[in-house]
Amino acid sequence: MNRILITGGAGFIGSNLAEKLIKKGEYVIVIDNFYTGKKENIFHLLKEPNFKFIEHDIILPLKLEDEKINQIYHLASPASPVHYQRDPIKTIKINIQGTINVLELAKKTQATVLFSSTSEVYGNPLVHPQPESYLGNVNFIGPRACYDEAKRLAETLMMEYYRRHKVKIKIVRIFNTYGPRMAPDDGRVVSNFIIQALKGESLTVYGDGSQTRTFCYIDDMIDGLIKMMQAKDFLGPVNLGSPKELSILDLAKLILKLTKSNSKLVFKPLPQDDPVRRCPDISLAKKELNWLPKIDLEEGLKRTIEYFKEKLKKD
Repeated sequence: MNRILITGGAGFIGSNLAEKLIKKGEYVIVIDNFYTGKKENIFHLLKEPNFKFIEHDIILPLKLEDEKINQIYHLASPASPVHYQRDPIKTIKINIQGTINVLELAKKTQATVLFSSTSEVYGNPLVHPQPESYLGNVNFIGPRACYDEAKRLAETLMMEYYRRHKVKIKIVRIFNTYGPRMAPDDGRVVSNFIIQALKGESLTVYGDGSQTRTFCYIDDMIDGLIKMMQAKDFLGPVNLGSPKELSILDLAKLILKLTKSNSKLVFKPLPQDDPVRRCPDISLAKKELNWLPKIDLEEGLKRTIEYFKEKLKKD
């Protein structure tokens, strides 16, 4: 049995990861301060004998040496523009000081740290699709920079602790992920469209909707994260995401079809620095991890729509 720490474990990806690891028989410790995570995401896990929750702000030092942790999934960070732009300075602190605190803990415990970086490190890319070797096109003084640049510097911190202190690290760059336990108010396009469609509200499309994204279902992402943690002698960075590109307009039409909604589309100006195209080159993940997303978009959206239907009933 591994003793695994998940920072940000009450969030969308973190709570799904915790649940999967417990089912695999691992001992899981989640820390979260509910800045963007939700208590309801982990409430069902509290009864599990192999689960422990610690409420803690990752900006503050971690004193968990006695927990005998041997793996850390470092997921703590606001991850949508609505959340990370709410308090840009706090976002920077979470990703920089928080990452230093995690790495210091790993240095003391000799745990392996997997850091959840992001496709945002590529900015508004001039190379398509984006391989890990691409250094990006980021506006480092723009409104998204608090997240983009903080994640880039956190990757630097990971590499320096690896080079200077021999900390065992892994870096993954997560592309758009969706599924149950997404926050309905996070401003992400999938949750926005589904909530609006289910409520009969107009779907908000930014720009003309021709910009593209790829969408990876949460179960596939969790599988990729675990495979990366288990991989021997592979640090990354590695892209994890779906390679199937779709326009935002086509996504809106698909969600209207699946929800059987009569909602209309309303178009608003494109936010500053919003990428025109974003799609991962996942050839490295295929080669090193034998990983490829399996759940197609329509099936994943059906599951996500059912989740939000139930959530709206309860709320």
